[in-house]
Amino acid sequence: QVQLVESGGGLVQPGGSLRLSCAASGIIFSRNRMGWYRQAPGKERELVAEITNGGSTNYADSVKGRFTISRDSAAKTVYLQMNSLKPEDTAVYYCNAVTTWGVSHWGQGTQVTVSS
Repeated sequence: QVQLVESGGGLVQPGGSLRLSCAASGIIFSRNRMGWYRQAPGKERELVAEITNGGSTNYADSVKGRFTISRDSAAKTVYLQMNSLKPEDTAVYYCNAVTTWGVSHWGQGTQVTVSS
């Protein structure tokens, strides 16, 4: 029923930019907390950014000032604008949604590779 589909990943040089998109279906989008997580090989999945249904945002210290999370309720889409990318940003990025009942849903992930 619930589907989160990420897109926008790819290969980019250090200092470059990418915008990730997560299209949601099967949920009441405006009532969900949305977030982006990432997982690099051999590492734990970590929170990158999140946004509440009220518009409040939180970011990992490593991405503050470089990444921006936003949401479009009409399009049921959450975005992650990534600027000034660094090699350590290389990971699979996952979209996450948490319903008002505390149920968590995940997308399949999109690969971001930052390399010269």
